[in-house]
Amino acid sequence: MANFVDRVVLHVSGGAGGHGCVSVKREKFKPLGGPDGGNGGNGGDVILRVSHQTTTLLDYHHAPHRHAGNGGPGMGDWRAGKHGETLILPVPDGTVIKTKDGELLADLVGEGTEYIAAAGGQGGLGNASLSSQKRKAPGFALLGIDGDASDIVLELKSIADIALVGFPSAGKSSLIAAMSAARPKIADYPFTTLVPNLGVVEAGDVRFTIADVPGLIEGASEGKGLGHNFLRHVERCAALVHVLDCATLESDRDPLSDLAIIEAELEKYAVDMSYAGADGEVVPLNQRPKLVALNKIDTPDGKEMADFVRADLEERGYRVFEISAVSHEGLRPLSFAMAELVAAARNQATVAPPTVTPQVLRPRAVNRKEFVIRAEERNLEPLYRVLGDKPERWVKQTDFTNEEAIGYLADRLAKLGIEDQLFKEGAKPGDTVVIGEDGKDSVVFDWEPTLMTGAELLAGPRGTDLRFADVGDRPTRSQKREEYQDRRDAKAAARAELESERKAGIWTESVDARRSAQQQTESHDGDDG
Repeated sequence: MANFVDRVVLHVSGGAGGHGCVSVKREKFKPLGGPDGGNGGNGGDVILRVSHQTTTLLDYHHAPHRHAGNGGPGMGDWRAGKHGETLILPVPDGTVIKTKDGELLADLVGEGTEYIAAAGGQGGLGNASLSSQKRKAPGFALLGIDGDASDIVLELKSIADIALVGFPSAGKSSLIAAMSAARPKIADYPFTTLVPNLGVVEAGDVRFTIADVPGLIEGASEGKGLGHNFLRHVERCAALVHVLDCATLESDRDPLSDLAIIEAELEKYAVDMSYAGADGEVVPLNQRPKLVALNKIDTPDGKEMADFVRADLEERGYRVFEISAVSHEGLRPLSFAMAELVAAARNQATVAPPTVTPQVLRPRAVNRKEFVIRAEERNLEPLYRVLGDKPERWVKQTDFTNEEAIGYLADRLAKLGIEDQLFKEGAKPGDTVVIGEDGKDSVVFDWEPTLMTGAELLAGPRGTDLRFADVGDRPTRSQKREEYQDRRDAKAAARAELESERKAGIWTESVDARRSAQQQTESHDGDDG
């Protein structure tokens, strides 16, 4: 079994963000030090990076699940949690990243090229960051968000200038070994080459790379032999070299029929749109510049066959070279012909082929809608679904075991305009409202407009919200007015009593003098009686 893998499905997930901390400063002589809960750390990213030391995707075939480090939780005394460790996955040069549906995500070409496969989650804010003039000591903190998770497909497309194609045992591996320092496996049986081989060749002042593709046979497009599994490795090549066996032992084969079969298989292969030229066009394999190498002329039958078919091939427009990978005969002219095609292709490419359209960062529009409300129906009852990045993220950050956190979420949603929009959509108190698509991160509740106003103005113990008390225990507006007026009257009476004492000069005397004055007043009242 060859230790070469050029296509894997990778399951990546970014690290989860750490939760914020709920803490109050406690210090000697400072009983009310205020909130000091720190923020949670952000989760780590999963990054794919091109490394010249990596030549195969075998590691990800054996271990396809990769997860970045999680962020640490916040702590008291304003201490933030640690950020999760970024996971860097090395990939070979020429790796193409796609979704399972075949959508191109990135084409990594060049040492150090990176792609963020899964972003880490955002850490939650501690109660110190949530405090304000109206909410001085929050009894809650925001939760950390899970990192992105996705399944991506990695495909390796070798970076080569010239591709050698031909039937099994045509001598492609021998040719690479003779022209370069590569040492592929060579044997006298078909399908010896199970993986693509690369070799570097120098011809004059041109240095280029040639790729040996495992042999094709008739019906390869239908899955026979090795099929088309390895043709993706020649998609980046500027030219093809047909290596034809002139000394085959099979009676039903000859160089002309082999060439026709290989050309037909190349025509059936659809080049992936993930690689295009500078003009955005993709040239099919059968339309790229070609050379024909008549191999094995070191044998008498091979030399005779080469002389027989050479004229016919040249009439078809091919440049023909008679070579021997064993005796190295004819290899020098072939190498210079390859270098000529490579130099012409490089001169035509005025700019490097684009790997992926770069992301353009634009300022956010002023009138951008932060959410949409979709009216639906479930069990013959109206349902309103709220969709948007902000409300869905806020739901993930909310601790639904804490009443004050739920009230804070209600206030944020109301400030965003969701309550007003629900009124416009015709929602009535008691209707079902869902935030997010159906799933573990969505939240369902019966809409009650009175729950979405002014939590920070309601007095109550930390971690609670008076709006979530039982309906029978919640005071009405008239009761609240009466209680408020009673408090004002009590404060006014207390201020009046202090003012009368100040005018009488009682507040300037000692305690004993104040008591004697009070006794005289009481005795005077008794005499009058």
